[in-house]
Amino acid sequence: MDTIVLATNNKGKIRELSVMLEPFGVQVKSLAEFPEIGDIPETGETFLENAFIKARTVAGITGLVTVADDSGIEIDALDGRPGVYSARYAGEECDDHANNEKMLAEMRGVPDDERTGRYRCVMAASAPNGQEISTDGAYEIRVGHGYRGKGGFGYDVIVIDPELGCHVAELDPEVKNKRSHRGKAMARLLELWPGFWEKANA
Repeated sequence: MDTIVLATNNKGKIRELSVMLEPFGVQVKSLAEFPEIGDIPETGETFLENAFIKARTVAGITGLVTVADDSGIEIDALDGRPGVYSARYAGEECDDHANNEKMLAEMRGVPDDERTGRYRCVMAASAPNGQEISTDGAYEIRVGHGYRGKGGFGYDVIVIDPELGCHVAELDPEVKNKRSHRGKAMARLLELWPGFWEKANA
């Protein structure tokens, strides 16, 4: 079985992307299996820059094709924040709950029709021989007023899928994968995968 590295320690991302790559016979390893790599500073100003920083760094160290993503949430009423800072919105050492609490506090008093935004994801694949591809996807959401659901991760418990009328954390994983920003970016990546994989192993 072919092996690639998914440049993250986020178990939610690993679980979601492993399912999508399964039909290609690809075994996915996470950064946890390469402790020598350590933290990779995400110094880019865009999702694309950060995704390629991670993919290129890990591919160079491991000698394996690496897929990385950078994703976040952009809220219209907050002028697109937190964007690339979504994971550390409430501070470098804060967790998902702290980030959610900060967003709910900043959105307090904002009417429902102005609570719009989107999850955005950019995925990048980099091979040791220099072959690269990238894709992106967006998932339109609305910020709720509290917590609902047990699934997903990150901001899923406080944001609503306006078409389905429920919190993203309430969605079945298969449904979420088809609708989510990461699912859309990954679907586009999979469309490019055969050609990329052939060149990556040339």
